[in-house]
Amino acid sequence: VQLVESGGGSVQAGGSLRLSCEASGYTVSSGCMGWVRQAARKEREWVAGICRSGGTYYADNVKDRFTISKDNAKNTLYLQMNSLKPEDTAMYYCTARNSTTASIRTVNWDYWGQGTQVTVSS
Repeated sequence: VQLVESGGGSVQAGGSLRLSCEASGYTVSSGCMGWVRQAARKEREWVAGICRSGGTYYADNVKDRFTISKDNAKNTLYLQMNSLKPEDTAMYYCTARNSTTASIRTVNWDYWGQGTQVTVSS
């Protein structure tokens, strides 16, 4: 399984970015996928998740600003991030797993991408 993120970068507070995650060896329509981030000197933090049913889930501190989605035809996961804040600065990782029954609000995933850096300046 390979998960390859792209779309990170530097943006000013209030700006937007869209992260993409292209999957190979894994079908995005099959299990659950998510985004996990890790800021410097902090623990990993679950951000958002989406499962086979299409239901979406968000951490409270990104809800109403971030949108997770997937394109089954392109086998790609996305994270649209709007109204970015300096505290959103982190390495963002695309994650995936085969189980659809375990809690999605977790940093424990079977597969991880290499990460893409998001930096938000004030």
